[in-house]
Amino acid sequence: MWKRAASLCLLLGLAACGPSSNENVRYDYPDRMDRFGRPSYEGEPGIFGEDGLLLFGNRAETPEAGAGAGIGVNAYLWRASLDTLNFLPLASADPFGGVIITDWYTPPETPNERFKVNLLILGSDLRADGVRATVFRQVRDGGSWVDAPTSEASGREIEDAILTRARQLRIAGLN
Repeated sequence: MWKRAASLCLLLGLAACGPSSNENVRYDYPDRMDRFGRPSYEGEPGIFGEDGLLLFGNRAETPEAGAGAGIGVNAYLWRASLDTLNFLPLASADPFGGVIITDWYTPPETPNERFKVNLLILGSDLRADGVRATVFRQVRDGGSWVDAPTSEASGREIEDAILTRARQLRIAGLN
């Protein structure tokens, strides 16, 4: 008998929760995304405020940090890296891990050698040691490509060009 009473109460409770016709159904679509990429609805803040619960620090992002929306590394270094390496074909670009891998590029002036660059952005701060470039070189030996040595200066020159461009972007962004 008590099972029947519990089932009846459960059914009545469920029936009372839902609308009786489709005319009363309200479909909500998110108005915007919050800073964590979750949908956010106008006028309905979460239980701990608009962006959730904050335990340590503050949410104010400084322009120095340069952490753009949606990427995990310094935005100035990321953009400067893409601008600097724009002549090379991209094989892979990961803005969250800060890794850019180019495909092989053969300069028109030297058809018997080709280059490839692996670039790593090391953090979210705009620092002189925040980017690492490794250049690979191959030369044609007969019908196949053979690895050839590169100078350490070539990687450093790419890093310097990226840092110079990042500084230009930062200065332009502050104005």
